[in-house]
Amino acid sequence: MPSADPAPAALLAVRGLAFARNEEPVFGPLAFAVDAGEALLVQGGNGAGKTTLLRVLAGLLRPDAGAILLDGEPAGPARRARAMAYLGHLPGLKADLGALQNLHYLCGLHGRRPRQLPEAALAMVGLAGYEDAPLRTLSAGQKKRLGLARLWLSPAPLWLLDEPYANLDLDGITLVNRMVQAHLRDGGAALITTHGAYAAPPVRTRLLELGSVA
Repeated sequence: MPSADPAPAALLAVRGLAFARNEEPVFGPLAFAVDAGEALLVQGGNGAGKTTLLRVLAGLLRPDAGAILLDGEPAGPARRARAMAYLGHLPGLKADLGALQNLHYLCGLHGRRPRQLPEAALAMVGLAGYEDAPLRTLSAGQKKRLGLARLWLSPAPLWLLDEPYANLDLDGITLVNRMVQAHLRDGGAALITTHGAYAAPPVRTRLLELGSVA
């Protein structure tokens, strides 16, 4: 009998990943994988290392041990920059630029998803009419929505979402869930940190529980 084709490599795979701060372990060693079309829900209390894990994956912090693979290949900085879009607690936008200017600037740096335009992304997240509003004049919820518009425009297949429901009302939470659903339908994947399962997208999900470090 002919042998079956090997299963495709996971979009993201982590092996033995560990991080310490001032010689105190923050997390790890961790081993997990995320396939295209699914989300990994990262849970844990304050101090468990959820944000640190996403920052390590994004290349903003250097791990103390372990390997990060994308499509089965070692993930160097350039490869991670193309494959990952990070939405953290800070908006990562320029305070004195208007909402639309910010999106055009970031699309120029990182590219954008085919057939998606910044103007349409603003409307999708509920910011139509705020095109010229400087970032510094927006509320926390509006800044989060602008960050979601930036995320939606990114061509990166892997989303790293750190507490994406924070500062959002119920409509905003629904928006995040719909965005994640659409991204996964298109073959993407997502890592989502949360304190609990009170808000999680209705998609195929794996769970990673991080223990708090005292």
